[in-house]
Amino acid sequence: MENTSSRVTVHMAASLDGFIARKDGRVDWLEISDEFAAGDTLDPEFVKAFLKTIDCYVMGSRTYETALSFEAKGLGWSYGDKPTFVLTSRDLPRTRDTVKFHSGDLLQFVDGRLRRAFRNIWVVGGGAVSGECLRLRLADEVRYSILPILIGDGIPFFERLDRDIPLHLTEVKAYKSGMVGLRYEVRGDRGDPWKAT
Repeated sequence: MENTSSRVTVHMAASLDGFIARKDGRVDWLEISDEFAAGDTLDPEFVKAFLKTIDCYVMGSRTYETALSFEAKGLGWSYGDKPTFVLTSRDLPRTRDTVKFHSGDLLQFVDGRLRRAFRNIWVVGGGAVSGECLRLRLADEVRYSILPILIGDGIPFFERLDRDIPLHLTEVKAYKSGMVGLRYEVRGDRGDPWKAT
């Protein structure tokens, strides 16, 4: 039975023109920052406390490979000790016990497994996974961190949207780095099954 108190959040940092990575997958532009004096400061203690509220992460294989490359460069593993589910049918390296791989029906996986076990589920990429979560109406909210840069072309935040997805804006925050955080509630009902590739 579905945990009615569970919540699926789609979150991504993207350029102002809506790209999460360059066409070749590079995210070098994520290092960019601006200076907006009136913005909020991201207090490390607040961030630490907030991350504790997330129960598990869901991502696609390219996002996982990007996370592994960050770790290999000494930038650490962004997902702490939380269960991290990678949607893929490829054979990928597993560097920690908290990482699990899944291939199959996304609707059944989220509603049939994750919602039963976790309360606060965060989908953190990539574009295909985010788009399918919205297309299937699995997402309860979208959090969009817009960085102060235009990159012109790349991998879009949302792929495979075949219709309008109505949203309701619930929060807007501007930060000293020039990043803007948007939070939306998703409106709608359930969709059709989808299989991860």
